[in-house]
Amino acid sequence: MKITAKEPLSYIDGGPIQTICPYCGHKGTFEAISRDRFIQNQYICGQRLCPDQDCRGHLFVVLDRSGNLLFHYPFRNVSLNKENIPASIIKTFDEAVTCHAQNCFVASAIMIRRTLEEICEERGAVGKDIKTRIHDLQTKTLLPQELFDAMDELSLLGNDADHIEANTFAQISSQELDVAIEFTIEFLKALYQYSSLLSKMRELRKKYPKQDELT
Repeated sequence: MKITAKEPLSYIDGGPIQTICPYCGHKGTFEAISRDRFIQNQYICGQRLCPDQDCRGHLFVVLDRSGNLLFHYPFRNVSLNKENIPASIIKTFDEAVTCHAQNCFVASAIMIRRTLEEICEERGAVGKDIKTRIHDLQTKTLLPQELFDAMDELSLLGNDADHIEANTFAQISSQELDVAIEFTIEFLKALYQYSSLLSKMRELRKKYPKQDELT
């Protein structure tokens, strides 16, 4: 994102912003640490600080005239343990995160939905569309109902985004995608990693005598 600053720059208070820290991954209210600059009578540029006392990460930010976040640097870096998750699914999800970091929200929504489609394909879920495939996946997998409800919502996020004639794609926001990415991470962990963690725990327990064997 390039902003040309030619005219004399005025000071302005853009106020705090709500976002997820690219360093520690916590969501919070980021306060300004210096005076903002108003550029081109359109953009507010400044610096913000992560509120987490153990992080205090520094962001460069660009806001619109109303104080809505348009861009920040560093980009968000999603921390995800990739163990046991198929490489093709990781690749698609990484593209969704990269698109979101570059403010390409429509592209990010499409890739989130594509991630869900690849999960269904990998697990053998069938159906005429993504919604019915998700319901079929639910019959094959024991996971909390809330995760499947979230998956239903995520499938609608990109439903209009990949059709050029649709107009509602323009309404996809950064905040929607923040939540979508978080839910996708939780679904990937539940589907591909929880059983592996349970197996590791059981293997560890085999190394130690049971309590009744000690008495």
